[in-house]
Amino acid sequence: MNYLAHALLARSHEGLMLGGLFGDHVRGLRALRGFPPDVRSGIRLHRYIDRTTDSNAGVKALLRHFPRPFRRYAGIITDMAFDHELACNWSDYATEPLEEFDQQIRLLLERNAALVPAGLVKFMRYADRRGLFAAYREEQELMVSLAGVSRRLRRANPLDRVNEIWPEVREPCAKTFAEVFPQIQIEVDAWISRKTSL
Repeated sequence: MNYLAHALLARSHEGLMLGGLFGDHVRGLRALRGFPPDVRSGIRLHRYIDRTTDSNAGVKALLRHFPRPFRRYAGIITDMAFDHELACNWSDYATEPLEEFDQQIRLLLERNAALVPAGLVKFMRYADRRGLFAAYREEQELMVSLAGVSRRLRRANPLDRVNEIWPEVREPCAKTFAEVFPQIQIEVDAWISRKTSL
């Protein structure tokens, strides 16, 4: 799952939602100490969602659809493809329009600016320029975003050429997302309900 999915899955609590957005920018246990308890829980939830998604049988099967040399980067591609699918089918999972939720994310980050990791600040500048997260509905925007990730990776990679394989993996990605996302929602709800302090 990527930013949009993490934010939606954690939306029941502001601290969890912040942690969900911060998750990719906070490494290790020691780094958690700099955040309030509810945000720490959100970062832990982010990690739980990633582990749960990665271990899902449907997701594992999906990764095998990717030809070499893309298979090595299939996790990155599917994370972003799932945000694309979520954006395209937003009304199936949320009550407010995506554009409104998009604005809620920005206001949340603005209210908590002192806590926002530098990496997320940088990403949100990029998101503002590209019209994300709502722009994830567009396949072309997905390709542009993957090309951006390609440039940030140190190792040579094919993420700037995902358009070459997209026609063959588009439907498997959409089908897997539709099957897996409701399962992840149930897992997240159960995780949150176990955290009685929230």
